[in-house]
Amino acid sequence: MDTTYAVLSEGLEKRFRDVRALRGLDLAVSQGTVCGLLGPNGAGKTTAVRVLTTLLAPDAGTARVAGHDVVREAAAVRRRIAVTGQYASVDGDLTGAENLRLFARLLRAPRSRTDELLERFGLAEAADRPARTYSGGMRRRLDLAASLVTRPAVLFLDEPTTGLDPHSRNDIWEAVRELARDGTTVLLTTQYLEEADQLADDIVLIDEGRAAHQGTPARLKAQIGAYAEVVVAAEGGEPALHAAAVVLDQLTGAEPVLDRERRTAGAVVLDPELTLPRIVRELDAGQVPVVDASLRPPTLDEVFLRLTARKEAAV
Repeated sequence: MDTTYAVLSEGLEKRFRDVRALRGLDLAVSQGTVCGLLGPNGAGKTTAVRVLTTLLAPDAGTARVAGHDVVREAAAVRRRIAVTGQYASVDGDLTGAENLRLFARLLRAPRSRTDELLERFGLAEAADRPARTYSGGMRRRLDLAASLVTRPAVLFLDEPTTGLDPHSRNDIWEAVRELARDGTTVLLTTQYLEEADQLADDIVLIDEGRAAHQGTPARLKAQIGAYAEVVVAAEGGEPALHAAAVVLDQLTGAEPVLDRERRTAGAVVLDPELTLPRIVRELDAGQVPVVDASLRPPTLDEVFLRLTARKEAAV
């Protein structure tokens, strides 16, 4: 048995009538790491997680989680994993401590684990308050703590910071980092690309049911080169913005992205020979009123838009 990978799949297939949700999905997630599972709506992320957590059986291919086959050893997989959904699953009428004790009792974990988790997630002082009185960030931390009652080898974490303020989001991020440092493997699905950039050791971009791209955030960014962005003067209005887009289109060959609120036009730059002075000269030649122009590394959002196809229907 290969113990290098906490999650390993080969050729996973799953069909729902005429829809092929998974089309030969290959994954390899190393132990003790955070892997960001990203992709547009309908790419197959949700289906992949359901297969890996034994909620769905694949039509073809194999998958092992925490060393166990998800089909033949489903019960063993469930004993080694935890799943935290997008919304808190704790009981608002119970106190924080009571929620964790309930989970501990159901999962036959020692009661001492409750006190340990309350302390670890900064909930000890609020342990005797009903969970309904908790802030959104506190409820999310309590939900995460409940997932760790059994010390899972692999944690599936779905949209962990949806609706949280920046302070609470940072608290959850630090909790996830600590889990990985302690050896828990985290498979993270999120729509916040900044979150994946901050947390993930490795990222898998799923598109049309396949792992289209995989690598560290830095490696994925390097695949698309640089990003050119132009800020036009307010008095130039919409014509100036479109004129900047035309120049970027001609120079980069990539479809420009317009942000009317920020008055910016941006485009991925694949040609390593394209320099900022040349971009500025072409903008001047086109009489585009420019406030600022830059050539910088791309964000993960820009990588995502470039490397994945965008779908409207969710799977």
